[in-house]
Amino acid sequence: MNNLNSIILEGNLTKDPEFKKTPKGTAVCHFTVASNRYYKSDDGRQEEVGFFDVEVWARLAETCQEYLAKGRGVRVVGRLKQDRWTNTDGSPRSRVHIVGEHVEFQTRPRAEDTSASESSRNERTVRKEAVPAY
Repeated sequence: MNNLNSIILEGNLTKDPEFKKTPKGTAVCHFTVASNRYYKSDDGRQEEVGFFDVEVWARLAETCQEYLAKGRGVRVVGRLKQDRWTNTDGSPRSRVHIVGEHVEFQTRPRAEDTSASESSRNERTVRKEAVPAY
């Protein structure tokens, strides 16, 4: 039985996505999302920012590479994945990242003269086609 491993993340890209292909030709795209959290404390309103690494595969990777850029808002639905390895000095290392299975591109800020129909074309939802095992 599989345990639940699901995450929804909203935020903005911290830099342009990095796109590449595996030796077998499968597209993969990496990007980092900054997500802000606001809360009240005795000192007033506080802000906490988290930075989360996301990877997407196949057609979704190609679409993200085409439409995403630094500052663009996204909503990512996916799962957490932990990579583990041993460093060259023998110490164990690990990192957790998000494998995106569904990405929604948020509407870009529009200029004063942009019509509503143009802004609706800027928003696009993409679902995964297949996430290969690697």
